[in-house]
Amino acid sequence: MSSFGDGTTVVDGHVTTVHSGGLSGKARFEEPFKPGPSKPSAANFSATVDYMEEDRQFFVKIEKDGLIAALQKLDRQLTNAGRGHVLSRKKPTDWIGKEVTPGQIGLINHGGLPKILTRPGRYPGMPLRNWWARKWQGTCGLSDTVIEFGGLTVVQVSQNQAAVVSDPQNHVFVVKNSGFVAYAIEGTYNVLSIVDQTHLPTMIKDRITGVVLGWSHEVTMKSRTGTGTKQDYVVALFLNIPANNCAILQKGDDLELLPAGQHFITSPNVTLRGLFTLGENQIEMPTKDIFTRDQVPVSLTIYLKWQLTEPLKLTTHGYNTPYDALRDKTQSILTQIVAHLDYSSMVKQRSLGPDNMDDGTDASSAFLDALRTRAMDDLHLAALEYGIIMKDLAVIDRQFKGDIASTMDKLTTRALQAQVEAANVDRENSNKIKQEEGALAVARIKAQSQNTKADSEAYSIVAAAEAQAKKLQIEAEAQAKATRLAAEAEAEAVRLRAAADAAVVDMFAREMELRRTEVQRVRAFGPKAVFVPTDGLGAQLGSSMAAGMAAGLGAQKAVESRRGAA
Repeated sequence: MSSFGDGTTVVDGHVTTVHSGGLSGKARFEEPFKPGPSKPSAANFSATVDYMEEDRQFFVKIEKDGLIAALQKLDRQLTNAGRGHVLSRKKPTDWIGKEVTPGQIGLINHGGLPKILTRPGRYPGMPLRNWWARKWQGTCGLSDTVIEFGGLTVVQVSQNQAAVVSDPQNHVFVVKNSGFVAYAIEGTYNVLSIVDQTHLPTMIKDRITGVVLGWSHEVTMKSRTGTGTKQDYVVALFLNIPANNCAILQKGDDLELLPAGQHFITSPNVTLRGLFTLGENQIEMPTKDIFTRDQVPVSLTIYLKWQLTEPLKLTTHGYNTPYDALRDKTQSILTQIVAHLDYSSMVKQRSLGPDNMDDGTDASSAFLDALRTRAMDDLHLAALEYGIIMKDLAVIDRQFKGDIASTMDKLTTRALQAQVEAANVDRENSNKIKQEEGALAVARIKAQSQNTKADSEAYSIVAAAEAQAKKLQIEAEAQAKATRLAAEAEAEAVRLRAAADAAVVDMFAREMELRRTEVQRVRAFGPKAVFVPTDGLGAQLGSSMAAGMAAGLGAQKAVESRRGAA
């Protein structure tokens, strides 16, 4: 795209779709906008005209070599035309004078004509003849966006900027991502504005849906009229159109679609018809009063969802927004359908939409189906004529008006109240049944819990008894085993002692052992104990004494028994 535009509409983006041939009658439309290669068209008024195509005197474009080279080229043009230099021939020093640092240029007023110092250094004020009729005006940066001095105009803009400039003939052009140096012999080059193209100040919204359609900025120029007063005139319009949006431009009876991007308009013959979004939109729309078949007025609130695909068709029919086109058509279609419905059938239906279907048994279901299907079909076909695709349609609310509606509303309200009361009674009964069922379930669970607890306790008792019996059995077995082992150990000890005693053959040793045994026996029973021998003569004597003692005791017992009997 060219960096200069003179009296044109510049489109930064793809080629736009053009509709030409007048706004009256049935016109032919192009296909919906699709980005593609550029195709020249006689009707396409969105073309770029380079301001540099014409030979303009003392006007030099700043190329890649920078501002100094452009000033030198302008100086040569002025010299060849017999005019004075704009570049001063003074040579700098390094000891005294006005200072020009690297990256700057010095400005000198030489009798009303501009002189430019391009070489860095110091410029002394001597000799005096060098500064006669000259005045130091300071310095400017080589990268400054705008420099205006003594008829010399320098403009340099970055990638995001656009400069709106008026030349000596009041032709307005725009400079983008470039710059120029110009010297006006008659008139001036006026820089009207430096525009930040990505941050335009004026936001444009859809007045119905509130969707942001884009941003704009108008550049004005003051002009003096015949009465001597100054008045502002719009000379350029900048547009920043976001993705999935577009604009419609008009030139006479021709319309053109402008795609998303950054654009500017300087041609006075081109006007902005409007901005549109190509995305989906939705809104709740109230309708005017519609009379049913029994002459009851009703006001509907409907839900609309649509998508604009061909804005040229919409603007050709004279509508500024898709809502304006759909509103009248929707009102007409709903009026025709509701006119065949009676009040009672509409009261039964709480909401009318694609998701609310009947089983076909109601006598009014045919009309309700017509409201769902026919209204959607008719509105879809009507919307296609305006380049709109209908996505959804539903009636979300209705308000009946008039005395009949008021009376029927009371009857309907009573019926609804009865239904609500019946529903409340059913709900209460259902709640009670559920409560009883819950209590029964709780009791059943408690019984199961108690049974489980009893089983657990019984099992614990049985297990404890078995454990105690097992314990006693183990202890008895252990005790018996211990006794058996002790007896075996004692028998073994006796056997060993007997074997040891039998092994003694010395008579003296045996006698000594007998004496020690006797000592131990006396020690055990005491010194007063009498030991009776159990063998020989002593044994027989002991037996006789025992028999005598027994006979004496028996006779004593017999005497006592006879005395007791007497």
